Amino acid sequence: QVQLVESGGGLVQPGGSLRLSCAASGIIFGAYRMGWYRQAPGNQRELVATVGSGGSTNYADSVRGRFTISRDNAKSTVHLQMNSLKPDDTAVYYCNAQNTRAYWGKGTLVTVSS
Repeated sequence: QVQLVESGGGLVQPGGSLRLSCAASGIIFGAYRMGWYRQAPGNQRELVATVGSGGSTNYADSVRGRFTISRDNAKSTVHLQMNSLKPDDTAVYYCNAQNTRAYWGKGTLVTVSS
């Protein structure tokens, strides 16, 4: 059974930082492209960042330079370091594992507010 479990969300003030983590099980982690997506109220789910099995990364323009995605294949985890957070970053953040199939976590809420 595939499981993606996110952690690290919470309430943070504008300009602050958070680090999200996603622990994967039930998949051959190194064979999957891992990613973070987010969905704000009333909006569609959107790409935040991805990291390929070889380590290549891709970022949405809105987060490039502020967010960093990384993976630890030995621990089957992927992280998203989020700095200089803005109120527009408020959303539920979802972990994604993509190969021939896509798997999703249940999400973790990030709220950026003063």
